[in-house]
Amino acid sequence: MSKMKNPKRVAYQKKQEQQGKNVVTWIICGLIGLAILYFIWTVSVQ
Repeated sequence: MSKMKNPKRVAYQKKQEQQGKNVVTWIICGLIGLAILYFIWTVSVQ
């Protein structure tokens, strides 16, 4: 195998990396949203 990377493979890896970052961002935002909702719920129950 040659050491040179296929341009398609490099582009695919960059695309996958960006999609992975988007997924992580959505998960973190979702967890923060749930934490806020839980905080509101605990304050309103008392």
